[in-house]
Amino acid sequence: MLCAVYKSKKKADTYLYVKEKDDFSDVPESLLSVFGQPQFVMLVPANKRPRIAGIERERFLESMNEQGYYLQMPPKPENLLQSYRASLGLSNKNTNNESNG
Repeated sequence: MLCAVYKSKKKADTYLYVKEKDDFSDVPESLLSVFGQPQFVMLVPANKRPRIAGIERERFLESMNEQGYYLQMPPKPENLLQSYRASLGLSNKNTNNESNG
């Protein structure tokens, strides 16, 4: 299965995979309006890679078969404060001294 990959001009590091080049008929209009005008990047042989779009091939193909597309979002940024506190063995709870009552 060849998939067409498009990048978003509105959302950094966001990619849309569709079954056929320039066929967005399965993609919801609301998603396309947020994604913006898709910019073609490449064709990818999805069945020849163990991982595609950062996930296992089976999960990717399942999404493509059920929805007709796959949306690859950028990874969430690491919370450096939480990582630092965890490395010190501290709680990640809110540390401000404000009263909630």
